[in-house]
Amino acid sequence: MRWSGKTLLALVAMLAVPYFWSKKEVSEVKRELKYLPENLENPHTRDLVNSFDQFFKSAMQGSRTPGAAVVIIKDTSILYMRGFGVKNARVGDSVDVNTVFRIGSLSKGFAGVLSGMLVEDGHFAWNDPVKKYYPDFRLSTQEHTDQATITNLLSHTTGMPYHTYSDLVEGGWTLRNISAKLHRVRPAAPVGKMYNYQNAVFSLIEEVIKSSTHQNYQDLVRKRIFEPAGMKNASLTYREILQTKDKAFPHDNLGGRMEITSKYYNTTAAGGINASIADMGKWMQVLLGNRNDIVTDATLDRVFAPIITTSNERRVFPHWAPMRDAYYALGWRVLDCGADSIVYHGGYVNGYRSELAFDRKEKVAICILFNSPSPIASSCIPTFFDMYRFQSDNIKEWETIGKFKSALSYQSK
Repeated sequence: MRWSGKTLLALVAMLAVPYFWSKKEVSEVKRELKYLPENLENPHTRDLVNSFDQFFKSAMQGSRTPGAAVVIIKDTSILYMRGFGVKNARVGDSVDVNTVFRIGSLSKGFAGVLSGMLVEDGHFAWNDPVKKYYPDFRLSTQEHTDQATITNLLSHTTGMPYHTYSDLVEGGWTLRNISAKLHRVRPAAPVGKMYNYQNAVFSLIEEVIKSSTHQNYQDLVRKRIFEPAGMKNASLTYREILQTKDKAFPHDNLGGRMEITSKYYNTTAAGGINASIADMGKWMQVLLGNRNDIVTDATLDRVFAPIITTSNERRVFPHWAPMRDAYYALGWRVLDCGADSIVYHGGYVNGYRSELAFDRKEKVAICILFNSPSPIASSCIPTFFDMYRFQSDNIKEWETIGKFKSALSYQSK
């Protein structure tokens, strides 16, 4: 066979491309390829993940969502992890598994788990009054002040009105300055009797933790969760996300790029964490109980136990079917979907949207991060669980037979 000069030049160019990549770029390409559907051994798991992959690609193409990243875990294994779209609509650079997003109210789950770890360590008890550790804490009456506990902070049951002083949080007030105004607000209900979502009041857990451990909240999250879990890209400050090179920029509903703001970094526990999808995969291993060196199953059981019904919010979750009821635990929502109980939370901040859900019984979890208020955000994870329910029996049967065959093969040797 004779090759033309142009053909030879083209071949040389194609072969030469990998040599211009850095070692880091090559390793990242390999890492992303590793977690694609075709690499799964179980054919039913492969069908599940491939179906979701096709669904998500189509959903992204049909929306104005600039970029996103997804990770799916079953048992202790990452089934799927990849980035979609672009970090910045003005530039067109691709999202990868290490691209950092703001995760908004998914931060609340870290506060709940960290608090559980500190309860187990003996630093405080769930039913201790907030005032015991934060003497400046004052609500409108002495009775109300004395009755509010750490559990009430983390379950949005202090009795304070919905989103008390979230406007001041967005206005950049410090948490202590916001706290100093709480006594001016008339309660909406007695302590423990009503669920009303909070950001400022929830974040007072930072003051409780600082007082009881003599350590900064951010430092403890890094030391007790980020570092042992291997969440290498995760951070908790505005300065850190600005300094991060591989980050997704926020966008508006029409896909226009926005600037990253400092909003909600003054209430870190409520909405101040930054993380990549690779980080969130590590976090889900913790949540599924696969990292008992970090947190015990007993603590996770307590953190995920429903505290109060949020039935009035069922309309917020129209895509979760069948959903019989909804609850709030300690930094987490719990959705009663009949045979399944889903632990869930969503987040929105500064043009970023995030969703995370897992089934503890099935040991399956999924997280999706978006760099816009994407119209597809609320439906993607319920769709995944619908797909999982359809395939779950086949997945389990194949795994059981596979283990049996492996045992027979071993015995025959």
